[in-house]
Amino acid sequence: MHLEPTQTAVVVVDMQNGFCHPDGSLYAPGSEDVIDPVSELVERAHEVDASVVYTRDVHPPEQFGDAYYYDEFEQWGEHVLEGSWEAEVVEGLPVDAADHVVEKHTYDAFQKTELEGWLTARGIRDLVFCGTLANVCVLHSAGSAGLRDFRPILVEDCIGHIEEDHREYALEHAEWLFGEVTTSDELEFV
Repeated sequence: MHLEPTQTAVVVVDMQNGFCHPDGSLYAPGSEDVIDPVSELVERAHEVDASVVYTRDVHPPEQFGDAYYYDEFEQWGEHVLEGSWEAEVVEGLPVDAADHVVEKHTYDAFQKTELEGWLTARGIRDLVFCGTLANVCVLHSAGSAGLRDFRPILVEDCIGHIEEDHREYALEHAEWLFGEVTTSDELEFV
């Protein structure tokens, strides 16, 4: 798969201490396992000046206090609270000063964020998704990208999960409905 760097962004979804570090409240070994592959993919993007976007799932403690229905704390317990160690990008990922960081408050990186405008203003059309969790924030963000007419490409060996079958479901669903699935070895920036 050949990608033009000037119209491509690698989107690193929620590679944060809360999900990727053994001391995180929602730690998943499958998320920690992809730190190195994600790091390598980001380094490759940096080498060719492709854009890199990091999403950070961040929740103010009172975010769901007056929720009618949508309450992630009810589903997962309190996690990645604003200003906490859990909300920081996990050590070992090459965050460059030129990388764009998007703070999101839901599973979808486009929901009430500036991400769509930032990508459009730069002529970016192809989005290479990696990060965690496969069937939660990666799936919802990639699906949202497809609905906004971006080309979502999910990199299967760079996507974390709780259970392997969760990852397989997410990848099959994405490929069937709105995007493409590949491996990091098959990606080439030209």
